[in-house]
Amino acid sequence: MADGGPTADAGAAAEAGARPDAGAPPGDTWFKANLDEVQGFEHPQAGVAYLFGETRPFGRYEDLGINIRVLEPGQPASLYHDEPAEEFFIVLGGECLAIVEDQEVPLRTWDFLHTPPRVPHVVIGAGDGPATVLMVGGRRADGPPHYPVSELAASYGASVKTETNSGREAWQQAGWELRMQPTSLPWPPR
Repeated sequence: MADGGPTADAGAAAEAGARPDAGAPPGDTWFKANLDEVQGFEHPQAGVAYLFGETRPFGRYEDLGINIRVLEPGQPASLYHDEPAEEFFIVLGGECLAIVEDQEVPLRTWDFLHTPPRVPHVVIGAGDGPATVLMVGGRRADGPPHYPVSELAASYGASVKTETNSGREAWQQAGWELRMQPTSLPWPPR
């Protein structure tokens, strides 16, 4: 989640000046937040999210990236990518499809998916309604994310045309906007 997957795209948006967690408490103090009261952010391609500390530099959370995504059927949470740290996904509601190493992996409520470092993947909403996914990834790894080309991911609008290690370039190749709009987070999951 350093700069790929759920956070790769937040990282790319942050590079462009987006501040999804602007005004959040600094990283050296504890805080409490209830998801039905927090500010969510919507991206036309990557769904609705609440991003916990997903800006650069990662001073707020040096060890973990954490976010919750709400994805409509066919909507990818990110571009197909791999990262230098492992990632974890728990489907809190609905159905998803993960593409892992160019293989489709169906996911439903309460399924857990782990991707080791440098395993290419993307999570995409599936089923008849929205899917809500908790996404957690390590931060303490060296190196940028990598965005490989995937024909399967491209069929969902979630692949680059030419491989790259730049989140900004990946988003530009895919025609994704480099910003997110404030919105209410649809919580609890439907």
